[in-house]
Amino acid sequence: MTMRRNLIPISSLYPIGLSPRINTSSNKLQTLLVLLAFLSLSLSRKMSAAAGDVGGGTASAGKKIPAAGSMPWVRNLRRFVGSGSGLGSEALMELETKRILLEIFKERQQKSAEAGSIPTFYKKKPEDGSISHRVQRLAKYRFLKKQSELLLNADDLDAMWVCLRENCVIDDATGAEKMNYEDFCHIASVCTEQIGQKCKRFFSPSNFMKFEKDESGRIAILPFYLYVMRTVSLTQARIDMSELDEDSDGFLQPHEMESYIRGLIPNLAQLRDMPAQFVQMYCRIAARKFFFFCDPHRRGKACIKKVLLSNCLQELMELHQESEEEVTDTEQAENWFSLTSAQRICDMFLGLDKDTNGALSKQELKEYADGTLTEIFIERVFDEHVRRGKVGGGNSREMDFECFLDFVLALENKDTAEGLTYLFKCLDLNGRGYLTTADIHSLFRDVHQKWIEGGNYELCIEDVRDEIWDMVKPVDHLRITLNDLLNCKQGGTVASMLIDVRGFWAHDNRENLLQEEEEQVEEQ
Repeated sequence: MTMRRNLIPISSLYPIGLSPRINTSSNKLQTLLVLLAFLSLSLSRKMSAAAGDVGGGTASAGKKIPAAGSMPWVRNLRRFVGSGSGLGSEALMELETKRILLEIFKERQQKSAEAGSIPTFYKKKPEDGSISHRVQRLAKYRFLKKQSELLLNADDLDAMWVCLRENCVIDDATGAEKMNYEDFCHIASVCTEQIGQKCKRFFSPSNFMKFEKDESGRIAILPFYLYVMRTVSLTQARIDMSELDEDSDGFLQPHEMESYIRGLIPNLAQLRDMPAQFVQMYCRIAARKFFFFCDPHRRGKACIKKVLLSNCLQELMELHQESEEEVTDTEQAENWFSLTSAQRICDMFLGLDKDTNGALSKQELKEYADGTLTEIFIERVFDEHVRRGKVGGGNSREMDFECFLDFVLALENKDTAEGLTYLFKCLDLNGRGYLTTADIHSLFRDVHQKWIEGGNYELCIEDVRDEIWDMVKPVDHLRITLNDLLNCKQGGTVASMLIDVRGFWAHDNRENLLQEEEEQVEEQ
């Protein structure tokens, strides 16, 4: 009996929509899969046909199906598969896929190594209310909470101080309480038992080596305790500031800094009695000093690390002292963050603002410090540090309260790098980055005029110019730069001589003023 075979075209074995063209990267695998499918289908048809012949009692019942090992296509297939014999088609496809992906990964790595990596300089912040924003806030909250739990509280600090005093030795020569390294280790174990593991990090060998030791290798316990207190205080301040950092970029904006200061007011002894209606104004005045010293490029945000390491935060924390017993009126006036100083600044601005429009014109600012500042300096302040059209219309310029605070901070901190940088921009008449003899002559001409109007003796401008050159000793003998003023340590005096007739008078009478100060000290 002749058995009719239905031939199946190869193209029908491909899935619908799959082109019969095989990619070069997986040519062998796809060809193998097609052959397996075709041969399996042919073999199944043969076996079904043979079973039908046996059941019908035909002459073909005596035919035997050859063993698999004797079939040529099976031997070729095993030779082709090689080490992968026994694997199914899905396993082979998975191996081939992994191999291709690994080659692609290695190729991209090689291209990246050859081209060089471009650093990420901008990362889009998550939108408010989005899932990523909520996850970020939750992660920050949990992290800050965990860090806060690791800090020593007031009771822990008191217990540490008691432990230090109970286990130290008294220096016979000075009477100071000291401890050697063995005492240090013993106190560490005692504090760990009483307080817990969170105090252990302060008793490391490296911390012991930070402090000055006497001839016996002992350190005083008071500096060590103050170090612990300052570390705890700064860490707590950083946690508080980070909680107010809305976008978590490590910087505080003005309203965030004001919120931080507002939260400190109840804990500062000298600010507890502040009138409620003055709190907002005080926070603006106090926050401005942080930005004047910690935001030199005027970007509108201050780095938290800079704020923590600045003298401003230390000056603010001095207000913890009780005003009646520990702080004099003079010290309160000199501290920018004291209530006395803040009220003085506010009253000064209101006194200069004759038209009560919330900003100062050039004519109004000329009355600052009893009118001792020169007109050319006032003009340069408006040119360099007052934004055009901020309050007035058109090209008019008026100084708002924030700019006025910067102005006062610069004049009261002329010896600092930040204050001198502010003033140097005003002294640099042509914006060239240096001062020439012509600039010094132009600047001092107004001072000389006010000096003569005040009934003082006649001055020679050239002599003053030469004296300034001798004071600064610039690297280039023809020009004075900002670095020259900073390096000579007399930049604040030079700036005062060029912008304020009172500053020049103080320099001219410095010997008499110094003698008066010595006499006052002797009387006290």
